Amino acid sequence: MKILLTGSNGLLGQKLVALLRQQPGVELVATSRGANKLAGLFPEVRFVPLDVTNAAQIRQTLAQEQPSHLIHTAAMTNVDECELNQAACWQQNVVAVENLVSACVEANIHLTHLSTDFIFSGEHGPLVEDAVPGPVNFYGESKLAAEQLVRASTGRWAIARTVLVYGVAHEYGRTNIVLWVRDSLRAGRPIKVVADQWRTPTLAEDLAQGCWLIAQQGAQGIFHLSGDELLTPYAMALRVATHFELDSSLIEQVDASCFSQPAKRPARTGFVIDKARRELGYAPHSIANGIALVSKQSDASA
Repeated sequence: MKILLTGSNGLLGQKLVALLRQQPGVELVATSRGANKLAGLFPEVRFVPLDVTNAAQIRQTLAQEQPSHLIHTAAMTNVDECELNQAACWQQNVVAVENLVSACVEANIHLTHLSTDFIFSGEHGPLVEDAVPGPVNFYGESKLAAEQLVRASTGRWAIARTVLVYGVAHEYGRTNIVLWVRDSLRAGRPIKVVADQWRTPTLAEDLAQGCWLIAQQGAQGIFHLSGDELLTPYAMALRVATHFELDSSLIEQVDASCFSQPAKRPARTGFVIDKARRELGYAPHSIANGIALVSKQSDASA
């Protein structure tokens, strides 16, 4: 089995590199638009620069590498940036997928495409795989359009949707809820955290494991991969404060109307993960164990 991974510099991409490089019988090719951030950590992993918005470059790379599976994690995921730069968002989240779907069909490559809870309206949750989409922002619209391209494919495909991913990455510019809360409280900075949105937060290692299970089994269809505990970002922040023994009085409970963000957020999503448990053997960490793993990793990299 030969797996080509897009977006290897991202949080999920890095976790997939760490996981897949250890699997017997798996040959891994990591790709990303920028320089390889993992060259020092995993020098044995083959890396190829790849811009997924370039159809010719995709075809050339796939012809050269001849993977049996492709896991597509590369995307523009900053929700507000997508709202403000819609043309760039469409190129990276939709045109790229159109290119990959076409190339994977031609080369008979199994495609696993990463998607998001933000394709949903937020009126209901937790959600099953066949829930009706209704995005409330442009990021969600772009990811739904990408899903529609994948679902129309005549090739072998799977869609892995996820929710509010957190974890520790190497030389990674963006933060996530666990690290942001921890670092803010350690610095003694008061923070406002929403209590009127609901999610099932996902440890990055769990998401990587779910993607590997899909590829390993050649699974097809849509799978919801997240944690199984539904809670608000405010409740998540309190868990972080408790674990790191930080001052929770610095955390102010607010509602979404307090923030003037360019993109609207769905109020209530979260996933039902019964299908992934049943069909893939997916078994995510609890929130407590996920935060503990983040703590252990961040201490090790300090």
